[in-house]
Amino acid sequence: MQSIAIHRHGGPEVLEALNLELPPPAPRQVRVRHTVIGLNFSDINVRNGGFYLGRGPRFPVILGNEAAGVVEAVGAEVTEWRAGDRVAYAGTGGLFFQDTGAYAEARNLPADCLVRLPDDIDDRQAAAMLLKGLTASVVIHRCHRPQPGDTILVHAAASGVGSLLAQWSRHLGATVIGTVGSQAKAEFARAHGCDHTILYRQEDFVAATKQLAPQGLAAVFDGVGKDTFIPSFDCMRPFGAVVNYGNASGPVPPFDLMLLAQKGCLALHRPGFGFHAITPETRAQACGELFDLVRSGALKVEVSRTYALAEAALAHADVEQGRTVGSVLLIP
Repeated sequence: MQSIAIHRHGGPEVLEALNLELPPPAPRQVRVRHTVIGLNFSDINVRNGGFYLGRGPRFPVILGNEAAGVVEAVGAEVTEWRAGDRVAYAGTGGLFFQDTGAYAEARNLPADCLVRLPDDIDDRQAAAMLLKGLTASVVIHRCHRPQPGDTILVHAAASGVGSLLAQWSRHLGATVIGTVGSQAKAEFARAHGCDHTILYRQEDFVAATKQLAPQGLAAVFDGVGKDTFIPSFDCMRPFGAVVNYGNASGPVPPFDLMLLAQKGCLALHRPGFGFHAITPETRAQACGELFDLVRSGALKVEVSRTYALAEAALAHADVEQGRTVGSVLLIP
């Protein structure tokens, strides 16, 4: 079985091909032959070593926690799946940076982490939206649900999660401001839910946001982290929600909790989608909602680039340098 693994933390150059023998699935496991693998910024953070609070991983580590494919074999005690079923998954039941392994041609997985794909959702759509969509879902359902009259700021609004959050917020009636890094990304963001865009490399996003929302924001949805999260406090209305779900620029630095009171009694959230969809039942419900939003046209899932699995290092470099929009996929 061909896979892409790391033997140490570092840049894209640490990604290496690794050939492993895949054993038969154990009891309550299913072997899935991947057709499409989702690339997420969390993969880059795992590669860099930026997620671990305690002891790091045991190398080698096969990256990735999202894919779609076909069931090839099932282990003992598995009754809900059979060979030929189309499935997808985002995570394997623990924290999303644990038990990775999607950057591979095939994989043995816990049977209860899989999601059945309906006929009208193709494999590329599923791998492009499942983890990103569940991240957007936990932000909207557990942190702040946008309302008509709300103004929401979405950082990195042309990214995979950012574009889904912008569209979902607008679908719920909010006015959406998005920060982006280029004019091309601004055009993409405006086509995917943003009423206004701010080119953050050319203007101060705090000043620009205050001009667009002088009464302050109801919420900020931030997947960038270090460069944007704390400065966003100055854009908020009293009792607004500040939500950090990603660390594209690095982790949010430590700050005095009293700052939240001084900036308007703000509510702070740092969600993880795994706790939102922690059982097969809640996962199926959340994914069903995503599929319905795609069917209705409320969410458009855009795949900007596909790469062969062997080109994972190039894909990581392009995503890390901001050369992509929407979702990026690896093809085994």
